Amino acid sequence: MAACVDKWQPAAYPCRLPEKFYCLLPDCTTDRPVAVATAASGSTGDRVWDVLRAEAQADADDEPLLRKFYQDLVLSRPSLEAALASMLAAKLCIPGALPQDQLRDLLAGAFAAHPEAGRAARADLVAARDRDPACAKMVHCFLYYKGFLALQAHRAAHGLWSDGRRAPALLLQSRASEVFGVDVHPGARIGCGILLDHATGVVIGETAVVGDDVSILHGVTLGGTGKESGDRHPKVGDGVLIGAGASVLGNVHIGDRAKIGAGAVVLRDVTDGTTAVGNPAKPIIKKAAPQRRPEELPGVTMEQRWSD
Repeated sequence: MAACVDKWQPAAYPCRLPEKFYCLLPDCTTDRPVAVATAASGSTGDRVWDVLRAEAQADADDEPLLRKFYQDLVLSRPSLEAALASMLAAKLCIPGALPQDQLRDLLAGAFAAHPEAGRAARADLVAARDRDPACAKMVHCFLYYKGFLALQAHRAAHGLWSDGRRAPALLLQSRASEVFGVDVHPGARIGCGILLDHATGVVIGETAVVGDDVSILHGVTLGGTGKESGDRHPKVGDGVLIGAGASVLGNVHIGDRAKIGAGAVVLRDVTDGTTAVGNPAKPIIKKAAPQRRPEELPGVTMEQRWSD
């Protein structure tokens, strides 16, 4: 997103997938790469997918109960996009009304037509593995984290919406909201490396824009302020952290590297690098806590504190 001339206008946001995988160490530093699982034999050349498959194979070897589960959802699939389409179809189908096979074909077609969605999904997996201390493996995020799955359902829905296929896009939105408890309008534009942590109750409106490397906790609303039409939802910059239960309402801009405190109600613009808390949210005039990654992006460090 940072590469766009005007980040608030529609654009194909480039995903910045790091060449090396870094995990936060116990002291939150990232001065050395952390070893990742070795890819299984028959490498595809897709590092994220290879590592995810290796993790799945290791889990299946350790727990025989999981072998068929992992085989059906990961190990038998030719690509991350194919596995995502199959996984989401199994979650979102309605027996007797919305057949799983046809839904899988719809999702696979959307991912094939919009390869940027697959690149973003890979960045989202790395983001979850790096930022969430509860996520030891990317395969666990892929299989079990509803925030990640809801986000990938949105990426497919957004592709359909962009192609003018609004009815199936709204179908995916509705089913994702029912199944995952995350309601993202298919018109919303969301960048790469996104973490929806816990995710329950997240609502993102139609004209919202979310940048790269953003972390959003549960219960967050990026919504409008009433019945106004047109461009009426928030624009969130790169590296932003939005705390649990926060509401950002209206066509306001949240600057790069900003922090929005838990429970805050934001009705006005928040400048770059600012921490805003309260109802209505106001900036904190305090020295920022030292950042522990070179990027100095709260959305990446997940650092919610500040110092006097």
